[in-house]
Amino acid sequence: MPPKYMQIANQLSAEIHDGVYRRSQMLPTEREIMERFSVSRQTVRQALSILVTDGLIEKRQGSGSHILEPQTTRQNKGVAIVTTYINDYIFPTILRDVESVLSRKNYATMIFSTENKVGAEREVLTDLLQRPLDGLLVEGTKTALPNPNLDLYRRFQDQGIPIVFIHGCYSGLPNQVLVADDNFGGGYQLTTYLIEKGHTHIGSIFKSDDIQGQQRYAGFLAALRDSGLPIPDDRTLWYSTELRDLMLLGDDAILNFYIDCLLKDCTAVVCYNDEIAYRLIGVLTRRGIRVPQDMAVVSFDNSSFSEMPPVRITSLAHGSKQLGRAAAERLIDLMDGKNAESEVIPWVLVEKDSC
Repeated sequence: MPPKYMQIANQLSAEIHDGVYRRSQMLPTEREIMERFSVSRQTVRQALSILVTDGLIEKRQGSGSHILEPQTTRQNKGVAIVTTYINDYIFPTILRDVESVLSRKNYATMIFSTENKVGAEREVLTDLLQRPLDGLLVEGTKTALPNPNLDLYRRFQDQGIPIVFIHGCYSGLPNQVLVADDNFGGGYQLTTYLIEKGHTHIGSIFKSDDIQGQQRYAGFLAALRDSGLPIPDDRTLWYSTELRDLMLLGDDAILNFYIDCLLKDCTAVVCYNDEIAYRLIGVLTRRGIRVPQDMAVVSFDNSSFSEMPPVRITSLAHGSKQLGRAAAERLIDLMDGKNAESEVIPWVLVEKDSC
């Protein structure tokens, strides 16, 4: 079954063609569509973006979605943005940067989410292969694992549709353009920072099915090695997308296991991102383990999670170089027939209260 936003787009498209809105020449408001289909505003906006790209409606700031007259209806090309989590805490900023660059070149954008599931990714890519596209910007799904959807990506390449990846890409695809953070360097930087603070027994928590987690872990190990410290194989917690979802639902069992069985004599932890660091600090605090007095915690992204109580988290920020903007600029170059190179963006350490 197609994702909900596609179902809504198909339903509204059929109603436009059937003349349901002929009298007003306006679609219902986003709020009305939300209530009709019992979905979130983001889902409605995804559906409407498809109608815009298909040339059925025109969105005007402050005045809603206007249905185009038959003589002006057109099949616009545009750019599809495929991401893992649309509402993930770092993606809205990336999306704003991408859309800001693309809109100046008059590209319409369609946004799709895979929830980091390869089956959902396949559904999205299969649908997009039926649509007129100028380009594709993709946050890869479970990029550390074998992916069954490379055949679809090759079909985009065979059709001459440029693709730019962000955060991670697939090893089985040739000539990929990737814009990503310096994840190895970030893992190295955070671990070195803790070592310079006097910590010699350092644990870590990393995500296993996205390549960023493996790269950050590699930097973590390299910093320990270069400092002459032992490699703590038994002090690392690996978690998958599915375990992440459990932790987001408030299940503390995984983090309690980590504290009881893996942290041992550690005095510091490097976390995959602020979201996990925030949840770890919550569990530590509930157990009477003080941060940073008993346990230092550092992480990646310098997001809103790093500012939330009970402790502000020392974290790596993306700095002045905007990943979304850089990715969109490279995609425009490719769509214009120019060459584009991959780029690795460095992190900037923001010291706060957790170390």
